[in-house]
Amino acid sequence: MMVDFSVKYFGIRRSEYHIDMPLLLSVLALMSIGLVMIASASFSFAEYRYGNELYFVKRHLAYLLVGAAAMLVGFFVPPTVWARYGRLWILLSVLLLTLVLMPSISEKVNGARRWLSLAGFTLQVSELVKVATVVFLASHLQQHRATLSNDPAEFGKLLAIVSLLSILLILQPDFGSAFVLVATFMAITFLGGTNLRQYLIVVLIGFALLYWVAESAPYRLARLTTFLDPWVTKNDSGYQLVQSLIAFGRGGWFGVGLGQSVQKMLYLPEAHTDFVFAIFAEEFGFVGVIILVGLYITMIFRIFELAKVAIAQKYWYGTYILVGFGLLISGQTFINLGVNAGLLPTKGLTLPFVSYGGSSLMVCCVMVGMMLRIGHEIKLPQQPGRRTRYVR
Repeated sequence: MMVDFSVKYFGIRRSEYHIDMPLLLSVLALMSIGLVMIASASFSFAEYRYGNELYFVKRHLAYLLVGAAAMLVGFFVPPTVWARYGRLWILLSVLLLTLVLMPSISEKVNGARRWLSLAGFTLQVSELVKVATVVFLASHLQQHRATLSNDPAEFGKLLAIVSLLSILLILQPDFGSAFVLVATFMAITFLGGTNLRQYLIVVLIGFALLYWVAESAPYRLARLTTFLDPWVTKNDSGYQLVQSLIAFGRGGWFGVGLGQSVQKMLYLPEAHTDFVFAIFAEEFGFVGVIILVGLYITMIFRIFELAKVAIAQKYWYGTYILVGFGLLISGQTFINLGVNAGLLPTKGLTLPFVSYGGSSLMVCCVMVGMMLRIGHEIKLPQQPGRRTRYVR
């Protein structure tokens, strides 16, 4: 007798697949835009650095294939498997963040140690850490939801873990990832029912620490002040932001056209990574920016719509996963767009699904796969005669 492979290993029959199309289609649209923009924004730098205009395009195509595989893994692996190994993910996160601080095995780029080199590719550890932390918190909170508000020690334990991860991130230094991680932690624990008094105390302490960290290093303070008036230091610390603003200005209403950007001609550093949005704005103008932002809003709105359904079904693990991943993606998107437009200090965060970067793309695809699986799980109870299989 033949056994359905998907039933045996993943607990899903092919006829039962439910794919949330608004979420998937918005992600695929963003990934398509990302491929086009990397091809457009990177060719000058690729030719200058490597003598091959398609160097980054070829690598990004490989990343897209890996990302597609990662999305499938995220979808087909049952949520109970991710939840079962929550503590292991945290231990691996601490180990990897420790390894990345060792000069002998990590790669230093622009004064920061954030990458491990693996077989010619680089792995940005902070991207994996953010996902692992959300999975751990979701698993832990769904088990202790009833007692979290009355047990300060339990909240303190979670706070200690996130504080350790944040300290290791700051040591790289990766202040932007640490900020996104802490903000996501605070949102998830608030949703998880933590005591309001201890929550407010931690928020106040957090703001005090952020102020101290920002002032403790001259380059961080320079970033915080440069974005307010980058033209004062247009040939120094404000150079990158000035070139980004010039790209926005040249874009006008409808842009200069695909491939016609001037700023990508070695004027704007990191044009295909952190500042790809500025090149997009130059080539597609204000109308193009509205369309791109609309795609992000559609994706994020759909994620939180699914979270609302999960809350109604009291599927707490799925709720925390959706809220956590939604905040990670929306927070990173908001920061990147704000940095490119000169509204926020430079943080070094990529634009999800659009910027060049294998680690970011792979992790974002895993998150989407897991969220699609959660979307599949919360649709099952609506079908008569079928039992739910998710973690309570």
